[in-house]
Amino acid sequence: MDRKLKVLAILMILVFAVGTVSAAENAEGGAFNPDGWKIAVAAAFAIGVAAIASAYGIANAGSAAMAAMAEKPEIATWGVIIVALAEGLALYGLVIAFMLISKI
Repeated sequence: MDRKLKVLAILMILVFAVGTVSAAENAEGGAFNPDGWKIAVAAAFAIGVAAIASAYGIANAGSAAMAAMAEKPEIATWGVIIVALAEGLALYGLVIAFMLISKI
């Protein structure tokens, strides 16, 4: 298995573990709340997938921007803007996760 896939699998397991622990802490009267668990896993999945996709976009756009800036330094601003747009994806995932967690 490729090293990147191993790291991705470990990150996804950690994200789902955090969501499950968060749902378990929200249990009512000592009983496990199944709706809270579903929402917590959905929130963990939202931020996890958004963060991984954002990291992939930043890695590809950042390396391409650096290569382009090596040849034409005046396009540095555009490279930063494109990388910032990829970072925005992680922020949207975080906002969605907060919206979901507020429903628990």
